[in-house]
Amino acid sequence: MNLIRIFRKMTTKISPMLASKIMYRVKMNKRLNLKSPSTFNEKINYLKLKKYPFIKTIINCTDKYMVREYVKNKGLENNLTKLYGCWNTSKEINFTELPNSFVLKCNHGCGYNILCKNKNNFDVENEIKKINKWMNEDFGLVSGEPHYSRIEKKIICEEYLEDDILDYKFFCFKGNPEFFYVAQNVDGDFHNMQSDFFYCDGSLADFYRTDHKRFEKLPILPSNLKEMVKIAKILSKDFEFVRVDLFNVNGKIYFSELTFSPCSGFMPINPEYIDFQYGKLIDLNKYIGDKYE
Repeated sequence: MNLIRIFRKMTTKISPMLASKIMYRVKMNKRLNLKSPSTFNEKINYLKLKKYPFIKTIINCTDKYMVREYVKNKGLENNLTKLYGCWNTSKEINFTELPNSFVLKCNHGCGYNILCKNKNNFDVENEIKKINKWMNEDFGLVSGEPHYSRIEKKIICEEYLEDDILDYKFFCFKGNPEFFYVAQNVDGDFHNMQSDFFYCDGSLADFYRTDHKRFEKLPILPSNLKEMVKIAKILSKDFEFVRVDLFNVNGKIYFSELTFSPCSGFMPINPEYIDFQYGKLIDLNKYIGDKYE
């Protein structure tokens, strides 16, 4: 995994487009068409390479700290987790001032999270080493998503919710949530996921991710699913496409993040026609002009 990460960073530094073409071939087993993109994944690749790095709103909403202000401005402050602190370096963190349980994360990438359930068992020295390593890494080079490289790096501390939390990821086109998938880390491993897709009425979708395990037993969807769909609609209405990620803990809905390039545009779906079907909903011409600047 480390060798793959190093190769990605080196290749992306030379050319984000070349890196994306290589990763697309490896993960999707076909050539990436950027001249006339038609599928969902192709259009996501086009946007992440040619548009997103130059759109301030998208960069800010990708930033796990700055996006909180966007959510507040949409009238959804009550759906944010508590924020205990924000720092530029790990040296600024005073752990004695933090509550017994919390989540530490870096704002400039994915998987940069540390969960602390009980501060008495928290190995500060070891976890600080992780944070410092992440703060020294350009996640945009790792993932091939240049807009992540434009984020001003910070460390934030948020409310701890619960173990083995389910993630609800709503795929929204022009402010309309079309479908979502429920995801959960297997054994707490960010890179080992299980998931299943659903339509927004709660019915099971007829497609799935081939790079994830499926649930052996389907999760019971929350009784306030309609409210989650409503929140996803509010948060997505300013964008041609965005994935709105939410948590639902004991009936309380929490905002997680906004994702503009899911899986960096390398999300294998079966059957393949779904990739074409939802690609039709993204109009690339909408990103030309002042609306998204």
